[in-house]
Order: sequence, then C-alpha cells, then structure tokens
Amino acid sequence: MPINKIKSSNRARNAIAAVVAVATLVGGRYMVAKPEPIPAAVRLAVDAAIIPWEGLVLKSHWDRYAKKYDICHGDTLINGKPVTAGMTFTKAECYDILIARVVNDYYRPLTKCIAGFDGKPISLQATLISGAYNFGVGAACKSTAARFTREGRYREACEAQTAFNRAGGQIVKGLVNRREMGDAQRIGEAELCVSGLR
Repeated sequence: MPINKIKSSNRARNAIAAVVAVATLVGGRYMVAKPEPIPAAVRLAVDAAIIPWEGLVLKSHWDRYAKKYDICHGDTLINGKPVTAGMTFTKAECYDILIARVVNDYYRPLTKCIAGFDGKPISLQATLISGAYNFGVGAACKSTAARFTREGRYREACEAQTAFNRAGGQIVKGLVNRREMGDAQRIGEAELCVSGLR
C-alpha cells in the first residue's frame, strides 16, 4: 500500500490512549492488570484489533473446514483439551481465555524472535501481535515487518504487514481492510500502528 494511504487517526489514537491511561510503567514496559499484569500491547491488540476483527461464539460449533469444534475467538483447545460439542462460555470467560492465549502463544514468541520487542512502540507491538494471531506467529517472525521492526524502521514495519492480505492466493477485501485502514466500525492494523508512532 502506498505510504500516503496509511494515516494516523483519532479513533486509533484514542484506543492507544485508553490503554496507556490504565497502564503502569514497570521495568521500562507498560503493563495493565487483567487480572494479573499483562503487557499493555497485548491489551491493545486484543481490544482494538483482535476482538473487533474475529468472531465471538459462546457455544461450541463445528467448523466444517477445519473439521473440529471451536468456541470463543476461534479456540479449538481449552486447557490443552479439544473443544467438544455443547461447551459454553461467557463473554468474560472468552476474554480471559483470549488474553492468556495471546500472551502465551503470540506475545512471548514475538519477544523471542524480535530483539527488544517489548520496548518497541506499543501500537507496533499490538499490530504485530494481531497479525500473528491472524496469520501465524511463524510467518510474523519471518516477515518483512519483523525485519523492519528489528532495524528500528517502525513506519515501514507498519506498512509491510499490509502484504498479508491474501487467502487461497487471492486478495481478500476483508483482509485488506484489517491490514490497512479498517472500515467504518473497526480500526485497521496499519492505522493503529502508525497512530502510535512519533
């Protein structure tokens, strides 16, 4: 996407400000409580990018493509065990499951593959976390966006992640929206990313 199309927005700056307002600086990183301290970037990724773009299912349902049950925000395992027919969770329980999953399965691996990840701008961290959640942590770690992040080229990292806009080899409008400037109801990842850069 051309540089001039990715713009900072008030809605993205407001989402960032809302998380920072409840965060505490601990050892050089912003942390928020939920229920134990978690990185502010995780909270921002979950609240501003993952939940708005992913569905929420409170009763397990059969995914005919994956050929397994899922629940909440696409979870197929709960406490290491497969989701089964008839399982139900509340919205709050799904939120807690999502937070734990994002910390353990996306945030922590990104801190291992991108040196100093937890010291980068939280909007950039949140964008990379959201992307990893959607297209996989392995792809995120090997991406041009990760390389630019390692090099301190943050604006370019924000823009590079917009390349993940295909499914089945074809560009998908929903993925273009998610990766770039969002839509009327949802903040785009690049929009969120650049809105937190100085």
